[in-house]
Amino acid sequence: MELRHLRYFVTVAQELNFTRAAEKLNTVQPSLSQQIKDLEREVGAQLLERNNRKVGLTEAGQAFLKEALLSLEHAERAIQAARQIANAQQDQLNIGFVPVAEMKVFPYIMPNIRAHFPELKAQFHSLTDAEQFNALRNGQIDIAFTRYPGQLSEFDSIRIFDEPLTLIIPKDSPAAALPYVSIKSFENQDFVISDEQSSPQLHKLIQEFFKQSKLKVNVVQYSTNILLNVNLVGMGVGWSLVPAYVIPLLGDNIVVKKTLEPLPMIGLYANYRKNQKHVVIDLILKVLKEKFCVDLF
Repeated sequence: MELRHLRYFVTVAQELNFTRAAEKLNTVQPSLSQQIKDLEREVGAQLLERNNRKVGLTEAGQAFLKEALLSLEHAERAIQAARQIANAQQDQLNIGFVPVAEMKVFPYIMPNIRAHFPELKAQFHSLTDAEQFNALRNGQIDIAFTRYPGQLSEFDSIRIFDEPLTLIIPKDSPAAALPYVSIKSFENQDFVISDEQSSPQLHKLIQEFFKQSKLKVNVVQYSTNILLNVNLVGMGVGWSLVPAYVIPLLGDNIVVKKTLEPLPMIGLYANYRKNQKHVVIDLILKVLKEKFCVDLF
């Protein structure tokens, strides 16, 4: 019996549908069905009840599912532990990040790392928040810079800073000549909004702001990265709300516009595994606490 057999079974048991399970596992249904049959043959018990209408767990299947989940969890922990030791032996640190950390945090921490650990190999991984938390849990990265703190009990987090959202508009927009605008002018305005999958926290923050302010805007484009927001605004596609760190990246065809009412704030967090013994991460946290107003969670 191999781990893949357990993964296949768990996925089918969770989906209760061979077609959906096969899609999730990136395999074909006949192959998946054969793998489950092979597993049942090796276990010596029927684990799933199948008919043309539905798939269900037998009593033996329910018992097997509990143990299979534990086995997969233990296997992931073993992989994580091995990766941590291997990285430590190789003097390697894997850092996950969102773009703001690259601009606002790394210039502070990297000189300190190079000064104290000149032989260390730092590997940078540009990932979404969700991808970073998965990688952190699996031991693929050692520290994650994200827009929201880790929710699992196995993570510790610190808030590094909060930054305001900023309204950017095309230079040829009629509102560009005004000293400031009210958020009421957002009504029915064309907007470029960050995509929910790529930037879930920013997307959520903006949508909640529109809802609380009772604003209906015309979303003409969902953007998969912040530079696309900037470029589309520069091309006159619409207005956009972006984190303030983007301002130095703006071209001459874009205007930063002040608003009468305050705009939301968005945070940046550093996340790491609890009880993780890593002297470089200790140094990073020390620098962050010295350079920024941080809060521990």
